Amino acid sequence: MVNVHYIFDPMCGWCFGAATLIESLSNTPEINLQLHPGGMRERAPIEDSFRQHILAADQTIADQTGQTFGQTYLDRVASDQPVILDSFVTAQAILAAQQLDGQGAEMLKRIQRGHYQQGRSVYEADTLAELASEMGIEAGAWQQAMNRAENDVMPAVNQTRQLMAAHGLRGFPSMLVEQNGQWQAITVSQYYRRPDAWQALWQTLTQA
Repeated sequence: MVNVHYIFDPMCGWCFGAATLIESLSNTPEINLQLHPGGMRERAPIEDSFRQHILAADQTIADQTGQTFGQTYLDRVASDQPVILDSFVTAQAILAAQQLDGQGAEMLKRIQRGHYQQGRSVYEADTLAELASEMGIEAGAWQQAMNRAENDVMPAVNQTRQLMAAHGLRGFPSMLVEQNGQWQAITVSQYYRRPDAWQALWQTLTQA
């Protein structure tokens, strides 16, 4: 079993760009994928002056990774509608889902898809509950898991920051492989639009 530490932020566009790569890891039995949320942004609306920067960055992400940003999301960013980002409540939802049969990676995927493709308000508790319901999680179990996860968010974010500092990592997404007592950094961006190379990398690592 190979331990893979994925350092990300739910509201990070480049992490959305890496989503298909991460999904393939989460479906690999030989890999223990551990999620480390980064706490990039406290709950706040994006500034109007920042909207064009986001749209330009999203176009770059789409070009380099092949990920598709939904028109509903793009229209919302381009308009005067409020766009609120919250790295903490989304991380809380991922930690809650991880408590429930290890579904953290699936919740991350649905949050990213909900935000970047469907233009949903993933900072709202009701929207996160809808995502959980769509995953087949019962409402009562979800609320209990969210309550438990509320106290876990800051310790998880602090652990992420310590992990990044210890290994000289900067920014999201970052990745570390822990195997046989050794740590190795993986540059995720080298594998955008290179799924065969990505699969070959993990085939080599899981057979080591």
